[in-house]
Amino acid sequence: MNAVKMLLELIPVPVADIDRAKEFYVRAGFAVDVDVRPAEGVRVCQLTPPGSACSITLTSGLPQVADAVPGSLRGLHLVVADVAAARDELARRGVAVGEIDEVGGGVKYVPFSDPDGNTWVLQEMPWRADDFAPSAE
Repeated sequence: MNAVKMLLELIPVPVADIDRAKEFYVRAGFAVDVDVRPAEGVRVCQLTPPGSACSITLTSGLPQVADAVPGSLRGLHLVVADVAAARDELARRGVAVGEIDEVGGGVKYVPFSDPDGNTWVLQEMPWRADDFAPSAE
């Protein structure tokens, strides 16, 4: 029997100011997929990191995520092929990034956070290099 596929595709990121957060994520290289106001008092802004199948959403007026405290999300991982290059790219784009932390086995991390204090890490894992190889399409 095959297991049911479950694709994680959207993560709500709690922020105090959608415009400020949107500007930060766009500066970090995320693409704006959607920015709509489907009803009075409701806004949905969806952004996707480069190359990712999972997006984030910045929202207001939605009861499903209204209780989320801005800045309370911790440790979202963005897996990259080369953490030094990704760190340099974010820094070039004006994002305050931490130093490279090599934890052993070739695994490296670089922390950063958005304006509300939601925390992220760039993560490099050498055994995932094939995930970043160009496809033969």
